[in-house]
This record gives sequence, C-alpha cells and structure tokens, in this order.
Amino acid sequence: MLKVSQLARRYRLSRTAILYYEKCGLLKPALRTEGNYRAYGEREAKLLEQICLYRSIGVSVRDIARMLSAPQGKLTALLKRRLRELESEIIQLRAHQSLILKLLRGKVIKRTKHMTKEKWVSIMKTAGFSEADMRRWHQAFERSSPEDHEEFLAYLRIAPSEIQHIREWSAKTEG
Repeated sequence: MLKVSQLARRYRLSRTAILYYEKCGLLKPALRTEGNYRAYGEREAKLLEQICLYRSIGVSVRDIARMLSAPQGKLTALLKRRLRELESEIIQLRAHQSLILKLLRGKVIKRTKHMTKEKWVSIMKTAGFSEADMRRWHQAFERSSPEDHEEFLAYLRIAPSEIQHIREWSAKTEG
C-alpha cells in the first residue's frame, strides 16, 4: 500500500493533485489506516496512471470522469472529440505563429519605439487571440526562448516587476 506522498512521487505529481483528483471523484484510497491516513493499492495506482495519461493529452477532469466510467464506444467518441479539439487548436496556433512571424519581420507593423503592451494586446485581439490564446502564446514563447521572451516584454515597455510575473506564470505548465 502507498501513502499519498509515495503515490505522488511515483507519478511525479503533487500531493495536492492527488487530493484534488480524490475530491473530484476520480480516485479513492483503497482504505484508511488506523491513523486515518489514505492508503492506495496497485489498482488505484493503475487508475492514477490512466488519469495522468488523459491529463497529458489535455483532457479535462470532467471528461476524465466520463471516460473512466464510459463504455468503449463512448470512450472512443470522447477521444475523437479531443482529437478534433487538438486539430482545431493546431490550426489556430499555426495562424497565430504566422501572424507573429509577420509581426517580427515588420510586415504587419513596423518596429517602433512607440509599441506598448496595450497596442500589442489590441493587435493580438484584433487578430483573433483570446485571453487563453495569449496565455498559451506566452507559455510557448517562455519555453522555447526565455531570453527572447523577456526582451520582447521589455520592448513593450512593461515594468520589470510585471515582466517577472508574466515569466513566472508562463514558465508553469498547465495541468
């Protein structure tokens, strides 16, 4: 039997993540010890492995709950829906990437000393970026080129403390 912290270490999760999955009804301890500690067996470990797999492909906790209790046909339908969502996100991200490359090459806007965060956000919104898209963009930029990301934020005349804040949350992966 494994304690919460042992199970968390095995799957490289936080203890909080496991407790969250328990709260959502995805995972239950096999038993409680005399000291009221949670104890998980191999069955629960295998279930957590499946939860981690679904999370790694971006499935929501709500959909994971459906998937864990779904018959094979419904599971297939849920996975196909996620695949369509990913295809749509990829198309949207490619369009964003193309626009950003144009922006960086100066084909949409000229590099100017007058570019600000507000102007940049306005351009991105006009191009169809949602708040979530912009967060994903920052996360991808931070992961792929942290120094360039910082330089770009400074170019937008963002205060150093805000740049640090943006870079910190951008470095965190969503999960």
